[in-house]
Amino acid sequence: MSYTVLIAEDDADIRSLLKLYLENNGYQVLEAEDGQKAWQILQTEHVDLALLDIMMPGMDGYRLIQELRRVSNIPVIVLSARDQDCDKILGLNIGADDYLTKPFNPLEVTAHVQSALRRFYQLGSGVSREPAPSTITLGELCLDLYEMKLEKNGQPVDLTATEYRILTKLMKQPGRVFTKAQLYDGASGYFSESDDKTMMVHISKLREKIEENPREPRYIKTIRGLGYKIEYRE
Repeated sequence: MSYTVLIAEDDADIRSLLKLYLENNGYQVLEAEDGQKAWQILQTEHVDLALLDIMMPGMDGYRLIQELRRVSNIPVIVLSARDQDCDKILGLNIGADDYLTKPFNPLEVTAHVQSALRRFYQLGSGVSREPAPSTITLGELCLDLYEMKLEKNGQPVDLTATEYRILTKLMKQPGRVFTKAQLYDGASGYFSESDDKTMMVHISKLREKIEENPREPRYIKTIRGLGYKIEYRE
């Protein structure tokens, strides 16, 4: 299957370099030199993954992610020269699934794209003799594995692609403790020391969306020194 990747980047040389590597790996590539054109493409063309810069004319990457998240949960990877923790956390908070900094290795960017697409679109596609359940229910939460959506008390809960993958991994095995590295591997395929804060941001955002009181979570529990697990207790 050929996936379509949108590159939104105002530097033509960077667009050309990324396009070369992505097309060599079999992807269809759409290009936008600013955020406004990227938003137009996202509304009119089929896009499987968006690779976005932050500092773009017309509409910056942060605004673009916010607009995109109103209508879609496709994987979004930020590729930006802004490398401060606050920039990375902001990007993840508003809906990015991954955040890579410039200068970059195009082979690494391609690997992140491959991993994000594989994990988002092929999740739960394994063959088994018994049909896999289409939903997982835990307390007030109902996760639909086919439509890739979450409801709480029958009301939809908007999740980013990474949040969905983390929650799916937890809900498939309630009570099991997962390390941050295991959760990050399930979500993005890579983990390093710098990703520790990234996982904490994702867990924090999930708690804000599913918990009545994120400071006293009933679902996602922190196991100090080990990682996280999900369970439900009245």
